[in-house]
Amino acid sequence: MKKRKKMQIIIRQTEKQDYNYTENFTREIFWNLFTPGCTDHFILHNLRKSKDYIPQLDLLVIYNNKIVGHIISSKAKVVDNQHNEHEVLCVGPFAISPEMQSKGIGTQLLKHSISVAKELAFKGMILFGNPNYYHRFGFDDARKYGITTKDGQNFPPFMALELQKNGFGEITGKFFDDDAFQVEEDEFAEFEKMFPEKEKGKPKFPINI
Repeated sequence: MKKRKKMQIIIRQTEKQDYNYTENFTREIFWNLFTPGCTDHFILHNLRKSKDYIPQLDLLVIYNNKIVGHIISSKAKVVDNQHNEHEVLCVGPFAISPEMQSKGIGTQLLKHSISVAKELAFKGMILFGNPNYYHRFGFDDARKYGITTKDGQNFPPFMALELQKNGFGEITGKFFDDDAFQVEEDEFAEFEKMFPEKEKGKPKFPINI
């Protein structure tokens, strides 16, 4: 079998002049994908204003002088039974242009993000996503590490990755992401006025957890 040639891309940290573009890019990618419309671009916008924002983990990928992908990871926490807080990372939103998917670009971007997170000495990453995709990068069911959602639940799309040896060794409990993931309807409606109108429709991949 002929080996696929690796695409020549540029991965770099997102700059302020990229903010509006990447937010609109995220909106376009996620619109009607998992839910009617989407709020991912609003979450991204608010993460950049949060105390949990990490500039080094706000990354984009460029191919042929065009932004074709973006990923962000932010500080989050796991709270154990003794109410001790353990710092971890929350991955997402993570978006790749549809026409560039299945070409290895998302793989390169995610691997780069993981590498940077390791260099920054974070112990682990947590995300909600497709197990068939993320398992190849080492993500596993968070249940394996004794980590649940803030509601005490576990399900296959809720996954975790150790960034250091035995990174989750002393980390168990409930996972809490940044407040940016809690969308206030009034604030969101005002934010949406900045973008072209789009019609909400039936999700392509409805979330059933």
